[in-house]
Amino acid sequence: LLHLCVCLQADESCPAALSELCLAQVCLSLDTLCRIGPNGSMRLLWAPLLPQEMADQILNKMAVEGKLNDRTVSIFRNCEQLRLRKARIRSSPLSAEAFRCALCPHRLQELDASWVSGGLTGAQILSGLASNPECRASLQRLTLRGFQMEWESLQVEEAAQVAFSSLKGLRTLNLANTDLTDPTLEDICTLPKLEGLDISSTPVTELSALLGCRNTLRYLTAHGLRRLDMSSSRLISVLGQLSALQHLDLSDDRFASVDQALRLLLEGDPGVLPALVSLDVSGRKRMTEGAIQAFVERRCGLVFLGLLATGAGSCDVLTAKDNLKVTGEANEQQICESLRRYRERECFTREALVNLYQLTSDMDNQTRPDILKLVLEGMQNHSDSLSVQLVASACIFNLTNQDMAVGMPHPLLSAVVNQVLKAMRGFPSHQQLQKNCLLVLCSDIILQDVPFDRFEAAKLVMNLLSGQVDQTLQRMAVAIISILVAKLSTEQTTQLGADIFIMKQLLGIVQQKAMTGVVDSTLKFALSALWNLTDETPTASRHFIQCQGLELYEEVLESYYSESSIQQKVLGLLNNIAEVEELQADLMDEGLLDHIMSLLQGPHVEVGVSYFAGGILAHLTSRQDAWTLDQELRQTILEQLCAAILTWDLPEREMVSYRSFRPFFSLLQTCQPAGVQLWAVWAIRLVCTQNSMQYCRMLQEEGAVDLLKTLISDLDTHSDIRRMAECILGIVECQQTTSDPQD
Repeated sequence: LLHLCVCLQADESCPAALSELCLAQVCLSLDTLCRIGPNGSMRLLWAPLLPQEMADQILNKMAVEGKLNDRTVSIFRNCEQLRLRKARIRSSPLSAEAFRCALCPHRLQELDASWVSGGLTGAQILSGLASNPECRASLQRLTLRGFQMEWESLQVEEAAQVAFSSLKGLRTLNLANTDLTDPTLEDICTLPKLEGLDISSTPVTELSALLGCRNTLRYLTAHGLRRLDMSSSRLISVLGQLSALQHLDLSDDRFASVDQALRLLLEGDPGVLPALVSLDVSGRKRMTEGAIQAFVERRCGLVFLGLLATGAGSCDVLTAKDNLKVTGEANEQQICESLRRYRERECFTREALVNLYQLTSDMDNQTRPDILKLVLEGMQNHSDSLSVQLVASACIFNLTNQDMAVGMPHPLLSAVVNQVLKAMRGFPSHQQLQKNCLLVLCSDIILQDVPFDRFEAAKLVMNLLSGQVDQTLQRMAVAIISILVAKLSTEQTTQLGADIFIMKQLLGIVQQKAMTGVVDSTLKFALSALWNLTDETPTASRHFIQCQGLELYEEVLESYYSESSIQQKVLGLLNNIAEVEELQADLMDEGLLDHIMSLLQGPHVEVGVSYFAGGILAHLTSRQDAWTLDQELRQTILEQLCAAILTWDLPEREMVSYRSFRPFFSLLQTCQPAGVQLWAVWAIRLVCTQNSMQYCRMLQEEGAVDLLKTLISDLDTHSDIRRMAECILGIVECQQTTSDPQD
């Protein structure tokens, strides 16, 4: 597997998705690929000298997939075969010891340890990096977003020697959302090569220390400095001396009014910060278009201007510059640029999404995977934010509604569904968010074609029905469940059906609708869900009986005698019950069987209704020793079965689907009555005619072909049964020829 990763990485023509799949498989197979040491550490059984980029990619993939921890990171203690240069360990639970032993021995050039948990402190990271002389010189980019430095976590002697200034090669440092102090900032600004610094949302009060790197600092991000205590004139004086500064971010997510310092910067002498080509003042309310116009006109080299939530994004001068990128809410370009630029900022992400929702509400069925990807990234980066999840899910619905999902790449839709399910798990009691997520899932493209964990989705949606939900949410939930259950494997359906709560909820919906005599989509979807839930699942079938489902379904059969679609779903489920030998006795009711017999044929009875009525009767009459009613009734049923089946025409549309032909095996035995055999071969011929590729293969794999051949060769087999069985074998042979023309 590792060798394959190496080959794919070396092959420039290899699709990125294939390389990603291999990396993901490495993460899943670590226990197989490694041996475990006495101390619990892991070491690869076979470790080739991997390309340096591949080692970086494996580490990054482990972090992204949530597989990176103290135990798994130990594979990188092998510095000879796994050589790290760009280490990305965001949000991974790592201890100080694991970090020091596995990562610090490498000659790192970049480290992103944002939001790392597990007790690791910023001071311990700095100490570990400084312990490697090579790393002190090689490290160029360090990101510690979200850390607490906690210098007290170091020994007194160690703390006295550890400082950012020891990392002499550092060019870019990100300390956003940390407890950065003024003295530490002074130390940082002595770095000889420092070009980029992010001190957003830190408690620093003074920026005069920046003068220590006035000749090298090119990028300064100072978003949301709420404790800054400098006069406007002093702040502008300090900033004005940063002669190399090209990008300046003074945005604020408190949406505060423009202060005097910004006015001086926007309207002042362009000789101040002459190299400036990028300015971000997003969130600063009451920004005047005049100030923006004056600033842009005086800065001919400007390439970026951040104006989200300022009210100044509609300024005419902004559209006149082709090479100027702007964040704002005035148009699609500004909104999308905001989503790209502010991935890490929850407040700005939400603000951009609110504006995007208004924009996408008026889209005319345009397929926009580029915008959908931006929304997805916003949801993923702020999965704990209810406000972001709420508006993002609404945007996703707008972007995937109706035909807009048809042209979307399935991997993108798959990622979207996974994030939607994560949002449902994260905020189970927020009904509007749940409704938004169900609206997204209520898509034929998504439910039928897009790969995702349908079993997990079915459980999540079922949980919604346990509380008080409105009719719209109930209708969507039941519709989704009915489709998802049909897509599950037999094992998954069995697990789902083992929960009697699910049966009670669905039967409760059927009873609620039946009491009013209404025929709507919710009733039909609930009946379909119950039908699929009991398919080849004896446990769910038993729960159906225990929950008085049989009595309810008898009432539904009588109440909806003129509704073929309702009757077909009811009889389909009873057909599933009849397949379970231990439950057949529950169906031995003369009144019920008389009603079912009346549905075998007639001028007003559709073939779909007759078919499932016949299936119930065929299963019940197939076991003479288990028949508890009058034998004459059994004989009458068998005779009517033969007479009715021979009058049925094959329907043009697909009427039924089967997971397996195994429930038919007992019906195809030569000892069975003709009526039982006839229903079984008619059913098999039906599905093989409508979907020969799927069902012919199933016949061969499960051994049903041999049963049909035995039936044909038996001298006592009825001629109509033999004819249908020969027809089925002919379809199988034709399908084989079509599939393998060489034969």
